[in-house]
Order: sequence, then structure tokens, then C-alpha cells
Amino acid sequence: MKHFKTWIIATLVALTASVAFAQNEYRVRAGDTLVIEVLEDSGLNRSLEVLPDGRVNFPFAGNVAVSGRTVGQIEASIKQAIAPNFTAEPNVFVSVQPGERQTRTPAAPPTMEIFFLGEVNTPGMVEVEPGTRFLQAMARSGGLTRFAADKRIQLRRTISSSGQTQLFEINYRAILDGAEVSNNVRLHDGDVIIVPERRLFE
Repeated sequence: MKHFKTWIIATLVALTASVAFAQNEYRVRAGDTLVIEVLEDSGLNRSLEVLPDGRVNFPFAGNVAVSGRTVGQIEASIKQAIAPNFTAEPNVFVSVQPGERQTRTPAAPPTMEIFFLGEVNTPGMVEVEPGTRFLQAMARSGGLTRFAADKRIQLRRTISSSGQTQLFEINYRAILDGAEVSNNVRLHDGDVIIVPERRLFE
């Protein structure tokens, strides 16, 4: 039993030392709370949240820069600032209660909405990345049906500043054959791609 008590005491001492070491090594950040105690004057004891500018306001010391500093450094700064108000050097003790750290959710990458109508396997709206070209968007639509008129696909684009509609006719088969690569246009948000049905002898 005696050995067990000795082990308990040794464990508590080790834990206390570990916590003290962690506190001494920790660098204070905005949002943390500092518990400051002055042994000679309990009326100065208080808990202060570190402001966004990295400071706290303490009686007789004014604004004290604490962000990025250790507990020992903060104790020394406060002790030096309030010392003229005491007949003997005051004893200042500081402990830290770390504030909650908010994890920012990464912003979703920007996308454009492209609309497919007519003879495509997956008609409707498709979200694509800015800079996407016609062939890439066509692949996202699932490709053409066997009834598609692939030589006269229409691209309709509304100019937001004027409200006017531009119409482009695209020969999809020629782009695939490499004959009209320039028609593999870069798409804009809101573009509408219309694939008509093939005529009887087309």
C-alpha cells in the first residue's frame, strides 16, 4: 500500500511538471485567456482574453503585447510594468487557457453552368470549371445520341451587359477530325449547347 501511495504521488508530480513545461513552452495567441495573479495584491487578479491585436490590458501596466510570447516572458513584462507601485518586487503568475481554434472550410472552386439541349445522352445543366472548352463540356454531357446532327451543333451565348444573344454553329465531327480545331471554343457561364436531330439523308 505504501509503495502504491508513493507511485500515485510520483505520478501526480510528473503530470504537474509536464503541464508546467507545456505552459512554459506555449506561445500565446489571440483568443486565448490569460489568468493573471499578483501574490501581493489579490485585487489585481483577473482573467483576460487576448485581443485580436495580440494585447491585454492590465492595471498599472496598460496594454501589454502578449501574442507570440511565452508565459515566462509575459510574467516578466507585467512584473516590470507594475513594480513601481510596490515597495518590493511583486510576484506575478500567469497561466493560459487556449482559445478554440476555428478550422476554416476550404472555399469550393469556382464553376460555370453550361446547359445541353437536344440529342445528347445527358441533357440538362452541367457544372464545369472556368476555362473549359467545347469538347471537354461535350464529354461531360455523356456524348451525342445516334440521332445527333454532329455537323451543325449550336452554341447560344447571352451577353450579360447588353442582353443580346450570340449564335455559333459548330461542326463537332470536323473538330474531332482535326480540321476545325479553332471551333473548340472556350465556354462562358450560362452558355447553351443545342444538338439538333439529324435530317433524313444527313
